[in-house]
Amino acid sequence: MSEHPSGWAMGLTAFAGLMMLMLGGWWVIAGLVAIVNSDFYVVTQDWIFQFSTTSWGWIHLILGVLVLFAGIGLFSGAVWARTVGVILAVISGLVAFAWLPWYPVWAILFVTLSVFTVWALTAHGRDIATI
Repeated sequence: MSEHPSGWAMGLTAFAGLMMLMLGGWWVIAGLVAIVNSDFYVVTQDWIFQFSTTSWGWIHLILGVLVLFAGIGLFSGAVWARTVGVILAVISGLVAFAWLPWYPVWAILFVTLSVFTVWALTAHGRDIATI
């Protein structure tokens, strides 16, 4: 591996960090909306994951704060931030998939961003430390 990573590698890692910041912010907003107004999200079908809207709100809020902190830490090039980022992006994707009945469009967007984040962090995660 060369001492100077390619611009693409650094760009993809920065992309992952920005996606984590955006994803975390969206999770926080979705969580606050569910906590403040439990009638905002309406389930469309009966699915396996039968949580109340307020429970989903707290899950989203906590997950969002964790993803935000990992996204901030990612720009320092810390190994812990990459590791935590991958783990949280996987959890975020799974939670978004389980959230499909409540808000399908946002859930699909969250799953997509989570997949791209995992890919960028695992393929080029160490390259941000050399910036």
